[in-house]
Amino acid sequence: MHSSVQLTSLILIVFLHFSCIDKNTTVGQTHKIGLDSSAKSDTLKFTSVIRAILQDSKGNYWFGSSQEGVAMFDGTSFTYFTSKEGLSSNQIHSIQEDMKGVIWFETPSGVSSYDGVRMTNHTTTSNEISLNVFPIQRNTSKTNEWKKTANDLWFGAGKKSGVYRYDGLQLEYLELPPQKVLDPNDNVFAVTGISEGKNTMIWFATYAGVFGYNGSDFTIITDETLGYDRTVAPLHIRSILEDSKGRLWIGNNGIGVLLKEGDSIVNFSEKHHLIHPNSKRNGKSTSPQGTLEHVFTIEEDSQGNIWFGDRDAGLWKYDGTQLTNYTTKDGFEHDFVLSIFEDRNKTLWFGMADGKIYTFNGKTFEKRF
Repeated sequence: MHSSVQLTSLILIVFLHFSCIDKNTTVGQTHKIGLDSSAKSDTLKFTSVIRAILQDSKGNYWFGSSQEGVAMFDGTSFTYFTSKEGLSSNQIHSIQEDMKGVIWFETPSGVSSYDGVRMTNHTTTSNEISLNVFPIQRNTSKTNEWKKTANDLWFGAGKKSGVYRYDGLQLEYLELPPQKVLDPNDNVFAVTGISEGKNTMIWFATYAGVFGYNGSDFTIITDETLGYDRTVAPLHIRSILEDSKGRLWIGNNGIGVLLKEGDSIVNFSEKHHLIHPNSKRNGKSTSPQGTLEHVFTIEEDSQGNIWFGDRDAGLWKYDGTQLTNYTTKDGFEHDFVLSIFEDRNKTLWFGMADGKIYTFNGKTFEKRF
């Protein structure tokens, strides 16, 4: 177990990694690299937070870090991609694959893609969109002409209060509906998570609220709509998931998990007595073991279990009735899980704050890399 000083230091480092932005490539810049010309190794060299995991249609695993770019694992060796190979930034927020097998990377400095031969940077943190991608067409319509289709890819847009939508042909920037500015010095409506759900709904989590879009209308959840006192226990959202039952899980850094079922929203952590009586209910203080107050990732497995990665108190699993907590006593070297992914073999993968990766076979955790 880490001492409180060590844990506080690590948390500070993680937050700094999350907030820093490095702009390394210009919009439309393409790097022809291919797998043979990229850096390779037999072991995973990452030491920073594993923020994203994907298994692509070819069976390769992609791991996105908070500081060191992307690693692709083909079952034998790792191939690395960084800003030197054309990534917009070495800080990876999400990894997706489109219908053509192209791998897309969301970074705080823009969206990049890799088609197996070349890495292309499509956006900057301005509204500028690339012209020369596959080719991607420039969207000449007005900003905020919202729409959605079944095969869209969605990406956060760095510090801006908006998202990028890629429909297979063009990439466009869409601004979220403007809300009351709570602090002009804080990017409170920058996107922190995206989840596609039932009934064509897609949810965008931001620090200070949630925006749900069904193709025509928005559902908005903020401190104001919930009647919360922002000076006491404000929303500080870091993760979101709509599960297979249509329930919306909202992970906060400070007040735990909110659960939306229909029109009802309850504090799930509070309901299950997982908020400490002396909790400061903010992201600045450390919470003790046995709590669920700082939730940075949420995922559902194929059996319907909901998994939560808590900053201070390890990994939690909710099977619909019982909550189970996994920590260093269960084999982890560190308690902070930042990414959860289930592959095609129904194996769960967990990316950690210290750059390690574990799998779960239903009974035990195994350190893979």
